[in-house]
Amino acid sequence: MTTPIPVNPPSLPAPSGYSHGTLSGNTLHLGGQTALDADMRIVPGGIVEQFRQAFGNVLTTLRAAGGIPEDLVSLTIYLTDIPDYQAHGKEIGKVWRELAGPVYPAMAGIGTTALWQPEAMIEILGVAVIPDERLVRPVEGKAAGV
Repeated sequence: MTTPIPVNPPSLPAPSGYSHGTLSGNTLHLGGQTALDADMRIVPGGIVEQFRQAFGNVLTTLRAAGGIPEDLVSLTIYLTDIPDYQAHGKEIGKVWRELAGPVYPAMAGIGTTALWQPEAMIEILGVAVIPDERLVRPVEGKAAGV
């Protein structure tokens, strides 16, 4: 049995009481990411920009462990306004393809009344399985090579 290892890329806000990701064997559990920028503020501009930031944060953690978007096996997207997300679906799809290409994992979209930061409209968490040849095991809680 392997001991879970936290993955906390230095380019993301320093976590307190959680990890951005947890690596167990080749499976990376990606902690929920809202649209927080490096200054710990939710990006302005609506659901499309919040999706871009939140998904970018997920991908930053994934890449810190050697993963690529194709390694994602599951994503859960929590939304405070499902109709708003649906109304901007084409724009969000364009951002997805720009950041991750044309590959899509299993996904769920779940409506919720609120997220941790009051101005957050979206939170994304996921799971990835990273092949041995690309896997980067974190050192002392930080992702090696980041």
